[in-house]
This record gives sequence, structure tokens and C-alpha cells, in this order.
Amino acid sequence: MSEHANDPATESFVAHRNLLFTVAYEMLGSAADAEDVLQETWLRWVEVDLEQVRDHRAYLVRITTRQSLNRLRTMQRRKEAYVGPWLPEPLLTAPDVAEEVELAESMSTAMMLVLETLSPTERAVFVLREVFDVGYDEIAAAVDKTPAAVRQIAHRARRHVDARRPRRVASARETQAALESLQRALETGDLQGFLKVLAPEVVYMGDGGGIKQAALRPIIGADKVARLIVGGTAKAGRTFALSPTVVNGNPALLVHLDGELDGIMTIRMEDARITGLYFVRNPEKLSGLESEIPLTLR
Repeated sequence: MSEHANDPATESFVAHRNLLFTVAYEMLGSAADAEDVLQETWLRWVEVDLEQVRDHRAYLVRITTRQSLNRLRTMQRRKEAYVGPWLPEPLLTAPDVAEEVELAESMSTAMMLVLETLSPTERAVFVLREVFDVGYDEIAAAVDKTPAAVRQIAHRARRHVDARRPRRVASARETQAALESLQRALETGDLQGFLKVLAPEVVYMGDGGGIKQAALRPIIGADKVARLIVGGTAKAGRTFALSPTVVNGNPALLVHLDGELDGIMTIRMEDARITGLYFVRNPEKLSGLESEIPLTLR
């Protein structure tokens, strides 16, 4: 892209790059695939006659959405063959993402898992309309539907998501407090203290991708989850360290074993209790997590 550094196509693409990446990531749940989509978007964008394009942002979002839909359909086949639960790839985010409450919620692990239950077109429509407030006409052009059909899809997707999202979005402070309790439990073996912040029907999901050891099915119930997490740490027999970070616009815990990054933990909160605990250990989803530049809206 450097050889085109000063031309209008490059300037527009760079100006909207963070937006385009976020659209692709929210549709795919994979930073690596989102980057591939951006590359495909760029290759198509440089072939466009810009004199015929009235709104560069809308046109770029349209290309990105179409490429994401194509990628999403191929990813579905990969997920069907995936070993154990599939969790979205954690993404380091800058403070300004967390300040955008609606965006931070939409990027959370819990919400990304809800979006996984939508069809590809429903997911595209929901992300564009609910997260980025794109107009129905623009969305219709992106997903090759009529505006009337898009309105119906948006209504159906919104109802589907609302039935599965927490009744109240936990604040960053509440989430941080729960993570601190989790950290204390892991560092001290305080099982009872950990149980106090777990909802009775909490669900634990671990993603090892068949590369790292992880539960092959979700674990349900506070006692089972607490014993798995606290007991598993005690049995590891290795030096581990926990450090707070922010991924997907929400507080999280980095887990290091013997000085090397082993995984990242995120949670879902409801009524001041942890209702979901997600642990990504698949090294393919962690590569570059400590060194990559956090996503920012600016």
C-alpha cells in the first residue's frame, strides 16, 4: 500500500480502516480473518473508479461486509470440525473502545457468542444496524436485499439477540471487581470466595482448539466450575501469574505459566454475578496478543 501512499483511494481506506476492521471482526470473531478481509477489500477498492463513488465510507463498508459474508460461510465449515468449544479470538482494545458502551458490549465474548447463533445475513444486518447505525438502504446494498427485507431481518435479529443478552450490561467496575475475586481465588486457592461471585448456573467454556488441554464441553454449575478452575490451578504444579488487561473493550485476565502466555480469561456478568467464564488457550488465537497494537476508534 506504501506506493499508493498519497492517492485518494489510500487516504480514504486508511481513514476508515479501524471502522472496516471492527465491522469485519464483529462479523467473524477472528482478528486474523478480519485482516484477510481488509486485504481483500483493499484489492477491490483500488480497482474502483472513485469519481463514480459518492460516499467512500459507505462503499468501503459494503465491500467489507460482502467479503466478510463470504469468509463467514467458509469459517462455518472450519468451526464444524473444531475440537471442543469455539470462542472468538481475543482482541486487545484501547481505552476509547471501552468508553463506547454499546460497542464494548457488542465486542464482548458473551455477545460475540450470541452473534454466532445468527445466520450470516442476520449477523451482518445486526452488526451494521445496531452497532454502527448504518442506514437500511446502505445495508440493503451490502447484503443484496431490499430495504424492506433488511428491516424484517433487523427486527428478527434484534429480537433473537435481546432474548439471549444480559438484562443489564455490567459496568467495567463491576466486571473488574469480579475478575479481582477470580484472581484472588486462583492465587490463594480461596474456593469459597470464588463461589460468592459465581451465579448458581454459571457456564464455563474453554477453547484449546485441540492444541492445548481444555474441557471438550461447557461446564455448568458454580461448584463444578469453581473446583475445575481452582483445583486445576493447584494441580498444574507450575508457576503461574495473572495480570489484568482489556480485550474486546472489557476487563480480562492474562494467564502466564512459567513466564509464557497460556491463555486469557473473560467473563459475562449479570446481577453482580459471573454467569459465563471463558478461557481461550488455543495458541493460534493468542499469537501476537502481547505485542499487537490495541484497536482504537481514532
